[in-house]
Amino acid sequence: MKLSLSWIRDYVAIPENMDLKKLAYDLTMSTVEVEDVEYLADRFEHMVVGVIEEIQAHPNADKLRVCKVDIGGEVKEIVCGGINLREGMRVAVSCPGAIVRWHGEGEPVVIKNSKLRGVESFGMICASDEIGLGDLFPASREAEILDLSAFEVPAGTPLAQALDMDDVLLEIDNKSMTNRPDLWGHYGIAREIGALYDLPLTQIEPYAPDGQAEFKVEILDPDRCPRYIGVEMSGVEVKASPYRMRNRIWKAGMRPINALVDITNYAMLATGNPTHAFDADHITDRITVRPAAEGEVLALLNGKELKLCEDDLVIADAKEPVALAGVMGGSKDSILPDTKRVILEVANFESTGIRRTALRYDNRTEASSRYEKAIDPERCGQALSLCLQYFRELYPELKVTGYCDRYVKKPDRAEIDVNLTWLAKRLGKELANDVIRRKLELLGFDVAIDGDNMHVTAPSWRSTGDISMKDDVMEEVARMYGYDHFEATEFTTTFTGSINQKDQDLLRHIKEYLAIRCGMQEVYTYPWMSDVFVDALLPGREGVLKLSTPPAPDLSCIRSSLLPNLCEAVVKNERYFNDFSLFEEAQVFFDGNYSSPYDESESLPQQSRHIGGAFASSKKDITELFREAKGALAYMPRYTHMESFTFRKEEKPAWADDVVWLNVFLGEERIGDMGLLAKKISMECGVKNLSVMLFELDATKLVPLKSRTNRFAHLAEYPETDYDISMLFEPDATWTDIYDAILGKKKASALLKEAAFVDEYRGKQVPAGKKSVTIRLTIGSEEKTLTSQEIEAAAEQVMKKLRKAMGAELRTQ
Repeated sequence: MKLSLSWIRDYVAIPENMDLKKLAYDLTMSTVEVEDVEYLADRFEHMVVGVIEEIQAHPNADKLRVCKVDIGGEVKEIVCGGINLREGMRVAVSCPGAIVRWHGEGEPVVIKNSKLRGVESFGMICASDEIGLGDLFPASREAEILDLSAFEVPAGTPLAQALDMDDVLLEIDNKSMTNRPDLWGHYGIAREIGALYDLPLTQIEPYAPDGQAEFKVEILDPDRCPRYIGVEMSGVEVKASPYRMRNRIWKAGMRPINALVDITNYAMLATGNPTHAFDADHITDRITVRPAAEGEVLALLNGKELKLCEDDLVIADAKEPVALAGVMGGSKDSILPDTKRVILEVANFESTGIRRTALRYDNRTEASSRYEKAIDPERCGQALSLCLQYFRELYPELKVTGYCDRYVKKPDRAEIDVNLTWLAKRLGKELANDVIRRKLELLGFDVAIDGDNMHVTAPSWRSTGDISMKDDVMEEVARMYGYDHFEATEFTTTFTGSINQKDQDLLRHIKEYLAIRCGMQEVYTYPWMSDVFVDALLPGREGVLKLSTPPAPDLSCIRSSLLPNLCEAVVKNERYFNDFSLFEEAQVFFDGNYSSPYDESESLPQQSRHIGGAFASSKKDITELFREAKGALAYMPRYTHMESFTFRKEEKPAWADDVVWLNVFLGEERIGDMGLLAKKISMECGVKNLSVMLFELDATKLVPLKSRTNRFAHLAEYPETDYDISMLFEPDATWTDIYDAILGKKKASALLKEAAFVDEYRGKQVPAGKKSVTIRLTIGSEEKTLTSQEIEAAAEQVMKKLRKAMGAELRTQ
């Protein structure tokens, strides 16, 4: 949000010699984050107002003319192709050194003296869009020069001075005031500055109706529209608003349109409360605020035609909807070129419904951005007062022919008792009662102090969810007093011994292992989950907690598993990569009455930490992808020094393929799952061309080793030999069973050092109902170099053991 300092000064007398860097710093430390302080005049450096004294034809170009321009004490020749040039016209002249955009497009360029078709030209006579003023002075046709004849200033006047651009713009980070709807206008920021520097705030006098006929307004859903003010007026017309109003609207980042629309936008930018004007001749009988009928159609001002649902709130007349409440007006009933009578709307709408509607139709506006922050209904009075003040100034013949203020649900002001001893202890400093009272009263609080108790009543604009407990009051006092004024204090503590946090170290080691050794990318996702991915991966939503105030309608659940957000990350990355792997370590939240699939106990803490990962590829076959994922998990205990876990099949995860999945066990306790994302689930998530292997572990169940014991072992003194064998097994034989048979409690051969899986094959050369597994045996002796006969004998012992234990056969082809 952009704020004009000259506009703020309308409401609070900021000293002219105020250090603006200090102002920005103080605002950032106390209230909102000031991202930038822009001296607007810098944009128009080396630009002046010039007066055209003479115009001559260009000798070498039909479309160019040579102008003699007075730029203040001297006349310069400037070549220009403008189609509206005339003698005596005031124009914007960019002198050498000024920065412009040719025809309002491309990169900025620095103006220099140059020759145009053989004629020397000093600087440039500019069109409005070439100096960034296209929205403030829109051109009616191409190649039209900015005409400044209405500004009666001498030639040579700096352009910033002539156009009232000698101002300072404060750019505020919107995210820093999400919970402060009172700050979404110049008046709210002025109040904060006044409280910071103990400056009085100019009050906006309320509008007092003087007996006009009542205008018909009905509110059919008071929970979603606590207040609606309708004012019917005649004696208006569509015309340009005064330059001062247009200029301020432009500085705030909006586009001036005409006086009737500009008044409503100006009041919104001043107070933070949106307003709207309808053409009264197109409103039938009355204004009704009601839920939309299912399938009802509304054409908006921006050209969109919406098919509404019952969750939308609309402003309607006796026939049909005329506006989408809190978002945008309709195209048929808003201000039209021939408007002579208007109905001014100043209303308050419930925030959550406005947010849902704006997101549903992808139509967030300046109005919806403010309403969805929960504006207080009392502010309607300020916006109404400003609107009618400007209507009367711009239209002396104006008559108010109807007025109605439907205030069906007044808000309660938050009342809080604060113990002053508690306040001093929490602040770390005892402040005088008068200081506390003064700071709070400047912010609009009512304060009553009785002994050690302070009773605080928050203003309406801070009672919509921002101020609700004594800690909030403490924050108000601290930030207004200034965090810099609280001295750092030493604290005393006693260390009885070193603390070895093996659990935390283990998490760090796991993340380093996955990132460095496994080459995975760590991601951080929001703690909420998209409904699409929740329904796909967590059918039935067992144990899933719903948010009472979700950040968006389709983000209604807080995460109970990392897999939905990891799958969403896979979908987003699929646009850019064909082969990648991701992991996340984060907190998850369960319903207290729900048992995790990784915990068979009757109750489960509501919070836990999980580690999840996703391996995605369009290049690798499923077998290769499965081995990559399982390998990352299987070697994790070894490299991170924790107790080993095992893999077996007991209960298939709901999201997994029917065949490719495993449960992960620590001893006999199930601590996680891994598997291939089922094709149907993959399609529901929006994964198009990737195979995805997922895993998730309950990190709180992982057990770090108490100590790391290293044993010295000699390198083999005699050579070891790798010997490959291929055996035929039943299709359901697992590598774990094969390995246990070879190197279990009783080794197949005393000379056998290790056995490793090489490959698995099913095909024409393998009998039906069998699979071939290639095993690499490492054979060696501590006493001598083995002969080929001894190696063959050791391998034969292994094959004999496999025949006996698993019914395996030697593959012969």
